[in-house]
Amino acid sequence: MAKANAFYAQSGGVTAVINASACGVIETARAHKDRIGKIFAGRNGIVGALREELIDTGKESARAIAALRHTPSGAFGSCRYKLKSFEQNRREYERLIDVFRAHNIRYFFYNGGGDSQDTANKVAQIGAALGYPLTAVGVPKTVDNDLPFTDTCPGFGSVAKYVAISTREAALDVASMCETSTKVFILEVMGRHAGWIAAAAGLAQETPGDAPHVILFPEIAFDRERFLAKVKKSVDASGYCVVVVSEGAQYADGTFLADAGGKDAFGHTQLGGVAPAIAAMVKESLGYKYHWAVADYLQRAARHIASATDVEQAYAVGKAAVEFALAGRNAVMPVIVRKRDVPYRWTIDAVPLDKVANVERKMPRSFISRDGFSITAAARRYLAPLVAGEDYPPYRDGLPQYVRLKNELVAKKLPAFEV
Repeated sequence: MAKANAFYAQSGGVTAVINASACGVIETARAHKDRIGKIFAGRNGIVGALREELIDTGKESARAIAALRHTPSGAFGSCRYKLKSFEQNRREYERLIDVFRAHNIRYFFYNGGGDSQDTANKVAQIGAALGYPLTAVGVPKTVDNDLPFTDTCPGFGSVAKYVAISTREAALDVASMCETSTKVFILEVMGRHAGWIAAAAGLAQETPGDAPHVILFPEIAFDRERFLAKVKKSVDASGYCVVVVSEGAQYADGTFLADAGGKDAFGHTQLGGVAPAIAAMVKESLGYKYHWAVADYLQRAARHIASATDVEQAYAVGKAAVEFALAGRNAVMPVIVRKRDVPYRWTIDAVPLDKVANVERKMPRSFISRDGFSITAAARRYLAPLVAGEDYPPYRDGLPQYVRLKNELVAKKLPAFEV
């Protein structure tokens, strides 16, 4: 009987280290060639499975796969596509099983956040429901750091490092110009409902009074007057004010400051423009000259300054996913378990996917200062080891060198399928 094949795919917003998880999956699967035959990757996530667009990773050299560890973004393409329930769309699940059966795929690895873990959990269930032996394991990833049960989410540490560095460097710029020019700088970062990324900016502070002077978290209801008073106080004391705001900052009634209207493929409110909204308040009420910036894709693509801890953990969860699958552990996700803060020690465990899917972990109130504008010592102890260490990619002619895979598709065996 032919050896079982494996399927791996990337989902949701990509990160600086999601490819390190891909590297962990593929290298580990290759090391178990006695039990795993081919390793396919879905082109553009689960959509690739539905369309039978399967990339043959066996066409890639060991060197190219190893280079994924230092290459940002999603090497195989990602997607925002949410599978409905089995009852709502049996057609898609039957198609997945048809594709898996046609290509003898018995192992399924899905690399993503909460919605993606929901997909992995659904896939784990359909094998039994439709009489096909399939082992599905989720691989955690999200810059938002909002998956439950894991100490941190691969992708977050590198975003946190980028934001903390950018905040410190921009603050030096503003401080040098504030006497006769810009007095307020606002940096908008990702974080829909959880303020982990915004909190990471607090690591930029070395001494009291350092930037950021104001952090706006989704977990703390925005109060315009309190915010403006804090900005004025900072300018009066230091000559300038640096504000870091999460895209998900919201009023007490739950309305986002930057609700752009519309929904994404997962049904989430589209956000954008909280930095200019905050800047307009500052200009209107205080009259200060300002600048604002949106970190956007830059924060999650910045592999050149990735956290070494993050890279190591991203690879480790990919490796563990394959090991769990080979051990027969179905419908689980590897998680990072913190053993101690200093020195940082961690290990890998597993949790059931049905406990992870669609659950958001927000910042604990104990991590946010009493006034709601900064982080506490407890938050600093948690965050500091996650940004530790450098893992620079190779450089040539002054620029980082990233791998581009061949991504050759295998021949299709089934009729076309519309997604």
